[in-house]
Amino acid sequence: MSVLDRERTVAGPGFNRWVIPPAALAIHLSIGEVYAFSVFKTSLVAHFDVSGTAIAWIFSIAIVMLGLSAAFGGTWMERNGPRKAMVLSAACFSTGLIVGSIGIATGQLWLLYLGYGVIGGIGLGIGYISPVSTLIKWFPDRPGLATGLAIMGFGGGALVASPLSNALLSRYDGGYDPTAKGATADGHALAFTFLTLGLAYLVLMLFGAAIIRVPDDKGAGGADDGHGGSKAREGWGGAQVAASTAIRTPQFALLWIVLFCNVTAGIGILEQASPMIQDFFRDGRSSAVTAAAAGGFVGLLSIANMAGRFVWSTTSDAVGRKRIYMLYLGLGAVLYLLLLLVGDSSTVVFVVLTAGILSFYGGGFATVPAYLKDLFGTHEVGAIHGRLLTAWSAAGVAGPLIVNGIIDRSGTPGTLTSSAYHPALIVMVVLLCVGFAANLLIKPVDRRHFVGADLREPGERPAARTKGVRA
Repeated sequence: MSVLDRERTVAGPGFNRWVIPPAALAIHLSIGEVYAFSVFKTSLVAHFDVSGTAIAWIFSIAIVMLGLSAAFGGTWMERNGPRKAMVLSAACFSTGLIVGSIGIATGQLWLLYLGYGVIGGIGLGIGYISPVSTLIKWFPDRPGLATGLAIMGFGGGALVASPLSNALLSRYDGGYDPTAKGATADGHALAFTFLTLGLAYLVLMLFGAAIIRVPDDKGAGGADDGHGGSKAREGWGGAQVAASTAIRTPQFALLWIVLFCNVTAGIGILEQASPMIQDFFRDGRSSAVTAAAAGGFVGLLSIANMAGRFVWSTTSDAVGRKRIYMLYLGLGAVLYLLLLLVGDSSTVVFVVLTAGILSFYGGGFATVPAYLKDLFGTHEVGAIHGRLLTAWSAAGVAGPLIVNGIIDRSGTPGTLTSSAYHPALIVMVVLLCVGFAANLLIKPVDRRHFVGADLREPGERPAARTKGVRA
């Protein structure tokens, strides 16, 4: 197993750093399957004969475990290297799907909680941070572009997993038609689909782990910049802050609030996307939007989510991280307010507003590693990023609870009108305003926190030692 050691993944002279984004995409496209979990929801409810809430908890557990495993595994990943972390992620994510398959086949719902939720969630967290940290080290000159490429894969994972899952369900259950209203696949199809996905994603993720490399920290050789030249190693990392120090700074706390607010607001749309568009254009009895059109709307939001991760994160390299978050949070609040006021005026207005909100949601995820790099350096950015993702865990629970708690008081989503969503939309506007204020308060980290920093003023000479006096 020594092939997994960090020392075995150090790139040699002339290594092309553009090999790293495909390695990251192989991981993130795989674990992004979690965003397609709703494909199985109706069938799982019918198979286990439980409520939708009981099945929805599987997704929530996975997101909670993502944040927790990222928080506790970040330091371990930095010490052991990305290849070992990516292999661990592949093993956990694949095992989670296989254990979930066994749970479906045997009718044991708790195995689905354990497999897909807990074990698979651990794979999500470790897999999410390992390529991101490596990309930042390879692309300190363009961190927004690099992380946007990888995290775009996580947002776009559902675009691959949704049609693939439906195709597999139809293959294993000849009577299942994913386009039919209320169609459900049988337990046999569900179990074999989970098993097939588990094995397929294992192969793809191990491919990513095989080609991943880390830059030579000692500066031996250069990284090929893809244009026949060599990217200078000197000065790439900048000042460094240890993870143990970074998480105690005001900057980290403020950025945690920023991410929590941005994610909670985005989940406000994702959680209710399909019934929301039908309710916004309901005359009280029936909706002008069909179930099929609502499904297409969800797919469009996935595209907006994915595109925002690349476009806005790349833009942050030019305009700066603080300014781009002012856009995410400030304009995001305006879009939510417009959704409340004129969202039901036409489907075009509704789609444009919600797509904009989801692009900011995705952009916030993709830009935050670069923001951390700017504040704390690259040395332990994976560990710091892991701790910050606890904000995602908290938002993954708080967002659905807030939105569902408010809307459920008015009735069942899918049978309501647009006014039922107004209180939830107001809460999202307030949250984004809080995040906007927190972002404005973020200042550069005091240089006394830098590892090995020389705190003398320019031109100041070292203090002379005084004999007999203990320093």
